[in-house]
Amino acid sequence: MIQFDNVSKRYDTGFEALKRVSFTIEHNEMVFLTGHSGAGKSTLLKLIMLMERPSAGRVIIDGDDLQVISRRHIPQLRRKIGVVFQNHQLLFDRSVYDNVALPLIIAGHAPREIGRRVRAALDKVGLLDKEKHNPIQLSGGQQQRVGIARAVVNKPDILLADEPTGNLDPELSAEIMRLFYQFNQVGVTVLIATHDLQLIARLNNRMLTLRDGQLLTPRSDFTTSTFSSEDGADDNLLDSGIRDSLFGAGRSDDNGVADVD
Repeated sequence: MIQFDNVSKRYDTGFEALKRVSFTIEHNEMVFLTGHSGAGKSTLLKLIMLMERPSAGRVIIDGDDLQVISRRHIPQLRRKIGVVFQNHQLLFDRSVYDNVALPLIIAGHAPREIGRRVRAALDKVGLLDKEKHNPIQLSGGQQQRVGIARAVVNKPDILLADEPTGNLDPELSAEIMRLFYQFNQVGVTVLIATHDLQLIARLNNRMLTLRDGQLLTPRSDFTTSTFSSEDGADDNLLDSGIRDSLFGAGRSDDNGVADVD
């Protein structure tokens, strides 16, 4: 689904943000991207979103080599990718409904279809009753959920998140992470860039770690117990029932994101 083949990114200033990075993320996998500030996490996400082009190597998304994709095909590829930002990137002069509807309006969907999809997405993130509110009236956690609803309203195959819990307290961070887990459970490939090692270490997902633009080789002796809680309890954030809290069992559509009647 996402493949980096010996990818480097050097800017005109001479700064090399990524150095010969190679990895593969499979369809329906949920992966965390970690590393210190300036390690190259945001640059890597921008390459996937086609906001940047690699200086060397190949980025392949769902079989498409981004080095050779034409400009007119970029919007089509971007519709396969939902993006969640740390600072939400919401329009505060528009309602919650209008913010979530924006990708569908740009894509040219009919008003009735827009209404159905927007309300389904808001229902998924627990904000259906907030559709007429202005985002400024919402808490930070609620604003982030609006951003997630906007990211998934187009039913993307891939969901990217850049430090989505960076401004949230631990309880809200866990709530946001549950949402990503739920979307992954219905077929969406998820890549999350985060500093929150203690939170993600409680989840049994692969981690990619960048240091100074290079991808570190995973240590074979690394386990989540490295970041276990102080009392030693195995406090899994995600019990087996969480995946059904927003989605009915077996209700995913062909694009991976469950639908609402």
